[in-house]
Amino acid sequence: MKLKRTPRDHSLFLKAFRLYLQYVNSGLYFRKEHIIGLENVPADGTPCIVVSNHQNCLNDPLCVCLQLTDRRMNFIARANVFKNPIFNKALRAMGLLPAYRMSHEGFGAINKNRSTMDAAGQALTDGETLMLYPEADHQDKRWLGTFKLGYLRIAFEAAEKMNFEQDVMVLPSCNHYSNYFHARTDMLIKFDKPVSLKPYYKRYQESPREVMVELNQMIRSKIQAMMLHVEDLEHYDQIDFLRETGYGTMYAREHGFKPNYLPSRLIADQQFVDKMQRAAEEHPEEMERIYDDTKRYALGLKELGIRDWLFNHNPGAEAAILRGLGLITLLPLYIISIIPTCLMFLIPKIFIRKLIKDQMFVSSFNVAVSALVTMPLCLILPIILLWVFVDFWWALGYFVAFPLMFILAWNYMRLFYKFIGSCRFIKRKNRSRIAELRDLRTSIYKRLDALLE
Repeated sequence: MKLKRTPRDHSLFLKAFRLYLQYVNSGLYFRKEHIIGLENVPADGTPCIVVSNHQNCLNDPLCVCLQLTDRRMNFIARANVFKNPIFNKALRAMGLLPAYRMSHEGFGAINKNRSTMDAAGQALTDGETLMLYPEADHQDKRWLGTFKLGYLRIAFEAAEKMNFEQDVMVLPSCNHYSNYFHARTDMLIKFDKPVSLKPYYKRYQESPREVMVELNQMIRSKIQAMMLHVEDLEHYDQIDFLRETGYGTMYAREHGFKPNYLPSRLIADQQFVDKMQRAAEEHPEEMERIYDDTKRYALGLKELGIRDWLFNHNPGAEAAILRGLGLITLLPLYIISIIPTCLMFLIPKIFIRKLIKDQMFVSSFNVAVSALVTMPLCLILPIILLWVFVDFWWALGYFVAFPLMFILAWNYMRLFYKFIGSCRFIKRKNRSRIAELRDLRTSIYKRLDALLE
């Protein structure tokens, strides 16, 4: 008779903390979240390992955890974040387990992973959900690295503990972001159909490594098919740059996709990148010249401090004046909005340059600092003070107005940067250089049209 397994539940504190993180992450940091394939997630109580690409550090597991709120989630994270005794206790309470790496903790620490794998396997036998990143580290590009076999080893060992009677599922997933580094952008999570390990139990008992290698290749292929994977790392910067310029937007629109809707744009970008890489194989010399020109064009934009979108809109003095008038008109609202939210903009900028060496930690740092430092100072403390010293309705009004003030302040700053870019674009001394870059851009686009179509 099969035992009925009920996942451990979160404490009331952890449930409240998850709601708070949803407010910070989903309500403020991201503009929009797109969740695709949620119907593919196995029912709560099913032993399940979610495996995914890993490109945005903390945000990757956090976004998944905040979506799968019906279950107890467990994660395996870098061991160095468990060094602090307080953090160690808190992280383990939230379902995180340490992974020791030879490159960071030394060869002697590798043996400690056995206890982590045992705890992860126990979570599965208890009917819980485990999330792992088989690349064993995050990437700094839209690219899928090599998968380790550890997640399958944990899954099959858990199945063995259950006498190979209960199914263990592996759920392929992927994360995708419109921008890795900025707030108020879009993110996407995709879940593919789960892979049942039960049909492989008999073969696994006879030839475990052969079965795990086969499954690993299949699961990795499923994840690669869902995400944006740029195989040509030699020309990655140029491909990704062109994808994000007006050419990428034009390609999406001309092929029936919605460039401003992330799920649709992802499919367009996948097609665009595939065509770019095929063109490089079929016309290597011409594509090499295009990549060289793309590099020159990108450097030219950087030197002038402008963005590619300006060539699409081609703003004149009138547009710059209108933007300037808009900034002046909205300035009082901006001042009202930035006063209570300023720490959310200042603190990350002050510390990121000093503390963050790996750029893929930027957004994770922003979310963590917002949740642990700036939100308590900018939102929670003022609400308490207003409630105590004024009245409840002022506190409620501040709570409702705060996200609107944050969004207004953020968009005002975006408008300001666009105004600065427009001024540089129409600046008299930049005109000849702008004309050169416009001609280079047109030449790149025309040659790409000929090769890709």
